[in-house]
Amino acid sequence: MKKLSSRRRHPLAAVVVLLLALAATGGLYAAFAPADKAQADETAQSLAIKEGQKLYTVGCASCHGTGGQGSSDGPSLVGVGSAAVDFQVGTGRMPAQQPGAQVPKKPVTYTQSQIDQLAAYVASLGAGPITPTKEQYNPEHADIAKGGDLFRTNCAECHNFTGEGGALTNGKYAPSLEGVDPKHIYEAMQTGPQNMPSFPDTTLPEKQKQDIIKYIQTVNGGDSASPGGLNLGGLGPVSEGLFGWIVGLGALIAVAIWVAAHTAKAKKS
Repeated sequence: MKKLSSRRRHPLAAVVVLLLALAATGGLYAAFAPADKAQADETAQSLAIKEGQKLYTVGCASCHGTGGQGSSDGPSLVGVGSAAVDFQVGTGRMPAQQPGAQVPKKPVTYTQSQIDQLAAYVASLGAGPITPTKEQYNPEHADIAKGGDLFRTNCAECHNFTGEGGALTNGKYAPSLEGVDPKHIYEAMQTGPQNMPSFPDTTLPEKQKQDIIKYIQTVNGGDSASPGGLNLGGLGPVSEGLFGWIVGLGALIAVAIWVAAHTAKAKKS
């Protein structure tokens, strides 16, 4: 009996075995789960590219070529990146209704999910600017004053000093930035759509892009005051000059006529 009792397991032995088994299972999960996740992400990306290619064939290939190589009706999309697709399609500029000097903004044709699929396919044609994350374009902690300086230096020449837009040459124009989604402003700076130059992070770092976005939102917001009085739409010297010529000069002419009509000579006659 003593021999049998000496071989009896300790009461905690089962608990120890269970803990070891759980630890082994956790180790196996840690070893294999990342690989499974990476494989799942790769599969999802491949599916997005495949679906995006279908959308591209129907809505884009007639102008940009079956492989994105471009044609006489549309530029090459090789290397433009997902950010350019998200901007152009996400603002309704693409698909374009007709060729022209400027492709205008219009209602969006695709859902955001479809836009992401199109962007994934075009991005697979060649490396380019990547669609920014919310952390990249969120201007919550940006500096408005610095953004104003950067905007007036780099953007006001075309978009006007408050982002109201302005005319360019040969039917082109810089669109108004009022009410534009921060992500699309960021992407426009990344990619340089149409007549706009591009400002990559090497030229305009992420923080400075956020500062510019914050400035645009502030000057076009409902709480923005105009200390100079009537801002004439915020269009700058062109509208101010036109107002001066029509109203100011007109008032001077009216005063001159009134003075001439009330001179002593006019009264005698």
